[in-house]
Amino acid sequence: MAHTFLMESGQWLLEGSWLNRNELPIAVRGKTVVAWNQSDWFSMVTKLVFPGHDHEDIILQYRGRLDSNEREYTFVLQHSQLGKIEGEGLISLESIVQRYRVLGDERQRRNGFETLRKVDSNHYYYSSGIMAGHTLNLISVMEATLERKS
Repeated sequence: MAHTFLMESGQWLLEGSWLNRNELPIAVRGKTVVAWNQSDWFSMVTKLVFPGHDHEDIILQYRGRLDSNEREYTFVLQHSQLGKIEGEGLISLESIVQRYRVLGDERQRRNGFETLRKVDSNHYYYSSGIMAGHTLNLISVMEATLERKS
């Protein structure tokens, strides 16, 4: 199964839940736009909103490069709450998995992961987590579905 998310330009709608440590889950919705400017460079922008909750919106702006084997990529990310981030991703047959670390964050040592599992060409299941510290305490998670906007 060839991937449509990230590997092709397009727009995706996100719907799911966000869970901060020691809090109840809250609804999250969002939109992601993926664009390929050159054959091996991509950009991606995601906006997450939390309807009916006072949680601040999150905006993520990625710029990445796909390696020549088309199975690995690196990226930099400007996260509206965490700041500058760098990471890498691996593209497997049914999933896209990436990990990242927050730059200049020696005190909290925040890092995270994201997994996108392909359901079909127009749908992915998304899960992510943000961790902090030497013992990698999980501080928040998000689960959602992504649907390609036609």
